[in-house]
Amino acid sequence: MPELPEVETTRRGIAPHCENRTITRVTVRDARLRWPVPDNLAELLEGAVIHTVDRRAKYLLIGVSSATVAGSLIVHLGMSGSLRVITDQSEPLLHDHVELELDNGIRLRFNDPRRFGCWLWSETPDQHPLIASLGPEPLAPEFSGRLLYQLSRGKKTPVKSFIMDNHVVVGVGNIYANEALFKAGIHPRRAAGRISLDRYNRLVEAIRETLSAAILMGGTTLRDFVNSDGKPGYFAQSLQVYGRTGESCPECGHRLKEIRMNQRSTVYCARCQR
Repeated sequence: MPELPEVETTRRGIAPHCENRTITRVTVRDARLRWPVPDNLAELLEGAVIHTVDRRAKYLLIGVSSATVAGSLIVHLGMSGSLRVITDQSEPLLHDHVELELDNGIRLRFNDPRRFGCWLWSETPDQHPLIASLGPEPLAPEFSGRLLYQLSRGKKTPVKSFIMDNHVVVGVGNIYANEALFKAGIHPRRAAGRISLDRYNRLVEAIRETLSAAILMGGTTLRDFVNSDGKPGYFAQSLQVYGRTGESCPECGHRLKEIRMNQRSTVYCARCQR
C-alpha cells in the first residue's frame, strides 16, 4: 500500500501542473471505489480553479473554488492506486477510473486496479470523519519525543504498534516503523509505556530521517506503486532491515530476525535493539 512518502511524492509531482489551473472536464469511468464517487462530481468541479494540493496523512487534499463552490477533493490511493500527470493524448487504460482535464491541456488520471482508493468531496475537509481524529504529521514541529512519551504512559502496547497508530502520529507505515525502530535501537515489542523520554526523542528523529529520505527517493518500490510520472520509487535500495530477514545486521553483523506483529512482517536486530 502506498504510504506517506509515496503520497507526498505524488503531491509534489502533480502540484506544479495543476495549482491555479481551471478544471474544464471531469470524467468518471467507474464510480465504484471504496466509497462511491459522488454523482455530482462533474457539476461541482467543472469551471472551478485548483488553488492548492495538500496532504494530510495519506490523503491528498485538492482545494478548489468557483463562484458557487469551495472545498476539497479528498483522494486516497488505496492499495494500488496512482494519480498521474498525462501530457499526451494517450487513451485511458482499463483501470483509469477518474480523470480531471485542466485548461492547460494536462489531465490528472487516477488508476486503481483494486478500487480501494477514494474520491470524496468536502467543504470542510479538516472536519471530515476520515481526517478529524488523525494525529500530528511526523515532519511537523508538534510531533515530538515528549508527545510520544506523554501519550505512552501506562501503555503495554508494543512500541511498533503504538507509532503505527494514526491517532498518535500519521504516516508511520510498516516499512518505515521497522527502519525507524532499528535506527533508534528500540526493540519493536518493547512496551510503549516503558520507553524513556530520551529514547523517544531518538525515535522521533529516526522517524523524521527515515520518512524524509524516502520522500527524496520517491518512496519505496512496491509492487503496485508508481509516482505521478509513472516511475517507481527507489528507497527500497536503502532499507537496512525490512525485507532482509536472515541477513547480517548493517551495524553489528548479527543475523536479523523476523516476527509477525498484527499480521505484518517485523524485522529487527536482537543485539542492537533493546
